[in-house]
Formats: sequence, C-alpha cells, structure tokens
Amino acid sequence: MVNPDGVANQVEGGVLQTVSRTLMESVTWDRDKVTSVDWASYPIMRHTQAPKVEIALIDRPGTIAWGAGEPMACAIPAAIANAVFDATGARLRSVPFIPEKVKAALAGAQPHRG
Repeated sequence: MVNPDGVANQVEGGVLQTVSRTLMESVTWDRDKVTSVDWASYPIMRHTQAPKVEIALIDRPGTIAWGAGEPMACAIPAAIANAVFDATGARLRSVPFIPEKVKAALAGAQPHRG
C-alpha cells in the first residue's frame, strides 16, 4: 500500500455507500419523469444511520495493486442477503432490501437449517 490512510478511507467510503445502496437507495419515477430529484426525495443513508466501520488492512507488497473501495459493491449485498437467509431462511435477491421486499421474502421463506 502506498498510502494506507487513503486505502482505509476508500474502504470505509465503499462500505458506507454500498450499505446505503443495499438497504435503501432507489431512484423513483412516475410515468413521465424521475421523481427522486434531490437529497430530500432520494432515499439514502444519513450520518445518524451509518454503522461503525472497522477496517483491518493487510499489506501484501508482493501482489498486484487493485482498487480498494470497489469490491464492496459485490461483497456487501451478498453478505447482507446471506445473513438474512441464515437468520430467517428468506432469500433477498434484488437491492434495495427495503421493508416491503423483506416482508415478502419472509412470507415465502422455507425453514432453514444453517
């Protein structure tokens, strides 16, 4: 890592942005136009809702450099969906995991033995 502090910031930002996208972010529209046109109408995680992010960096100088925050976009939705499945047997397959989708998934969930 050339800049460990920068990597930590990138990872933290990627985690927070992806958790927000996974749990609530969604563009809304009506028949004619996008209706989520500002921060008041776009559902996004607020500072007071943000989880604490703990980061452990592993310096591996012999490996190829890759992006730091980008992998969160794949790992976090899968991790949250699998945690819900482990706890309830309900599969969540499309983000955002809004309450209506979670309730529908729970209603159709098969008993799970994990």
